[in-house]
Amino acid sequence: MSTAEDDVIGWDVGGAHLKACWLRSGRVRDVAQWACPLWQGLEHLDAALAQARARWPEVLTGDRATGTPSAVTMSGEMVDLFADRADGVRLISQTLTSRLPGPVQLYAGPQRWVGPAQAVAHWPSIASANWLASAQHAAVRLGRGLLIDIGSTTTDVIAFDRAHPGHVLGGSVSDRDRLASGELVYQGVVRTPLCALAPRTVFQGQTLNVMNEWFATTADVYRLTDELDPAHDQQPTADGADKSLPATRARLARLVGCDAQDGTEADWQAFAQAWRAAQCAEIASQVQRVLARHGRTRANAGRVVAAGCGAFLVPAVLGATDPPVLDYGHDVALIEAARPALAAWARVCAPSVAVATLWRDGHRPEEGIT
Repeated sequence: MSTAEDDVIGWDVGGAHLKACWLRSGRVRDVAQWACPLWQGLEHLDAALAQARARWPEVLTGDRATGTPSAVTMSGEMVDLFADRADGVRLISQTLTSRLPGPVQLYAGPQRWVGPAQAVAHWPSIASANWLASAQHAAVRLGRGLLIDIGSTTTDVIAFDRAHPGHVLGGSVSDRDRLASGELVYQGVVRTPLCALAPRTVFQGQTLNVMNEWFATTADVYRLTDELDPAHDQQPTADGADKSLPATRARLARLVGCDAQDGTEADWQAFAQAWRAAQCAEIASQVQRVLARHGRTRANAGRVVAAGCGAFLVPAVLGATDPPVLDYGHDVALIEAARPALAAWARVCAPSVAVATLWRDGHRPEEGIT
């Protein structure tokens, strides 16, 4: 039987996914992600938590006094299910407290942990702080560098430095700040409506305006380029149809007023590559903004760490791999020696790994916020 001293569960409650990491003796024993369309109702969080309990019954049972501790970060408080972000933090915290055994602590920035009873009072520090947890963890492990976490919905570009008091450079304390600084790019490799990437595109050599309809998402692009792991392709398609390549081509075709039969497989592959290039160019421009803001260049940025289900794009975003890009799952997370395959999921679920590790390793004051 495991004890609270040996085990901790890290949770990242997003608007579309629940990510969780089971840490034992400081190493990742398991890590997983479940689809959780939170904007449709809190019952989806209940369902995802039930899947977690079914996967890890040995550590997700017990009572408040003896159960496994949970370290939590979130970004799901911003979905339109809630009246405002404070309400989202409150309701997510209440749901977790009522469903999880053991003590629940909410990440509120470097060296700060908040008990659920005080969640509303500290909601601005708790809301959408998952990027900060990942960057803090990278700084603790690597010293100085740049985190690029390309997820299903968003991309985080964060300069970190262990020598800095807060581990993370820049003064951003909210999503609004990060949208202004370039640290938050609201694009990912699964859920982003494709029409949001560019107003015009090229198909069969012809430049075309893009139909601003939710006809296709970035998952269609990376499904066609064979870069999106099917295990990460968890969200419904734009038209509700299947995820086969013919159905994927049909969705892409609608964006430019065509049907799939209006092009060859090679035409649609080239079309997907054009969208890929547009997304990489946009993320690259934001990376340059962040580096310039801190007086850095690619050459002196320090170690670049790739995370998220879209980590495969980072080399193309940077345009070079010298110095090489590090992988969060392999180079930041500590994985149990017998379970090396978990590194891929640790990369995708980086914030959950980060909060579990930071809590376990004691990166908090002796008298935490309760």
